[in-house]
Amino acid sequence: MGQCGITSSKTVLVFLNLIFWAAAGILCYVGAYVFITYDDYEHFFEDVYTLIPAVIIIAVGTLLFIIGLIGCCATIRESRCGLATFVIILLLVFATEVVVVVLGYVYRAKVEDEVDSSIQKVYEEYNGTNSDAPSRAIDYVQRQLHCCGIHNYSDWRNTRWFKEVRNNSVPISCCRPGIVNCTGSLTRPGDLYPEGCEALVVKKLKEIMMYVIWAALTFASIQMLGMLCACVVLCRRGRDPAYELLVSGSTYA
Repeated sequence: MGQCGITSSKTVLVFLNLIFWAAAGILCYVGAYVFITYDDYEHFFEDVYTLIPAVIIIAVGTLLFIIGLIGCCATIRESRCGLATFVIILLLVFATEVVVVVLGYVYRAKVEDEVDSSIQKVYEEYNGTNSDAPSRAIDYVQRQLHCCGIHNYSDWRNTRWFKEVRNNSVPISCCRPGIVNCTGSLTRPGDLYPEGCEALVVKKLKEIMMYVIWAALTFASIQMLGMLCACVVLCRRGRDPAYELLVSGSTYA
């Protein structure tokens, strides 16, 4: 009975190590996605510390490759030292992922205030040229999120660009898709996106943080199962005198 239980635990543990390798790739992808998206929205969210969870999750993903290798070797060879090392590393990574979850919630709560304090300044710096970073950021966001202005397209009336151009129009990036010959004129509001960008930018950034939080929570749960199985193998190996190492046959052969 004890031998059967140990074998089952080892099977699950080997399977979990394979999952760790897959998880490593997924975590690195999530972290990279956060970096890429932040680059698109950095003008609306200036707190670079927001990237800390993404940095940690990429580091955890890289470490999971090593953990999976250690776990597989330790399980196949049934090394007590290797399994103990495996459990300790998993415990440290688990604690790190808990930190990621906490930081994710902290920075997610700050998103709205950060965007609210910076978006007005970004729109005020708009000059309509592609060489200007704030202008590119605004045009990108308005096209991607299908929005116009901060709260709606009428916000453009208060910008320096609108007063300098003096043609009673908003940027072409405010034009809805499918509208022929849209010039951004405020005399044809039906051609423009009706929704403002601030709420949509906040929603997008909060979604990104939730990706990080859910990824960390999911793989933290898997790691708990991995630690449990490794502990079962370690404990039963020490208590069961009839237990033989799988590698003993090859050792004495």
